[in-house]
Amino acid sequence: MIEVRHSTSPSGAETASTADLRKDFLVEDLFCSGEVRGVYTHDDRLLVGGAVPATGELDLPTWDVLGSTSHLERRELGIINVGSGGHVLVDGEKFELEHLDGLYVARGSEVVFVGAEAAFYFVSAPAHATHPTTALKHAKVEPMSLGTPQGANERSLYRYAWGEELQTAVLQFGVTVIADGSVWNTFPPHLHDRRTEVYMYVDLDEEDRVFHFMGKPGGTRHLVVRNRQAVISPPWSIHSGAGTGSYAFIWAMAGENNTYTDLTPVALDDL
Repeated sequence: MIEVRHSTSPSGAETASTADLRKDFLVEDLFCSGEVRGVYTHDDRLLVGGAVPATGELDLPTWDVLGSTSHLERRELGIINVGSGGHVLVDGEKFELEHLDGLYVARGSEVVFVGAEAAFYFVSAPAHATHPTTALKHAKVEPMSLGTPQGANERSLYRYAWGEELQTAVLQFGVTVIADGSVWNTFPPHLHDRRTEVYMYVDLDEEDRVFHFMGKPGGTRHLVVRNRQAVISPPWSIHSGAGTGSYAFIWAMAGENNTYTDLTPVALDDL
């Protein structure tokens, strides 16, 4: 199953109803047992998806919206397991992925998802070059420490693919884990004028929520987000959030510029 989302304007978001905001920006139901589901956004042609193999195997679908004979004919792929242990077959080669382990998959590859307890989140983006498939073990990625306990925004940033060390065409992705007792992510906020970002919120308890803030500075809105739900953040929108309990989020980006630090800080006075 694939859903297609069209680009949106900042003026439309500023006056939209809550229902309209959720329809345009929130991705709610990617993970269903025995299925692969996806959402294609025309913002930088990103495709986000979820694969839950259960007791079988699931191929990475092509989907007609891609206009190609295979999903990765002209794309590259990032995968992170948000469930328990499973594995991914890339052209027959087996890659074991535990919770929050990642995998970068080269353009032109064939992909199969396997694992009764696994839930694979994936993001693909158009690619102009082919780079090697690379396993990205969460435990082996050195996190960057950000924020402070006093600011309630202490967090660990795990950069899997970020424009250095691992070569990609345009795709960047990684995981940020919020420290116990902190609530804010990406705070103070910023803008990415030259790329789209998608946030996938994970590891929330059933009763917890993240209040995700979006929109142009001075005209912000918010979405209330559950576990394993994502938010599409277009280039004109800030992206920041606060949770009612512990959580992590997967960030993925693609666009004209793939330098990780290519961003514009937003002062709190401008909000």
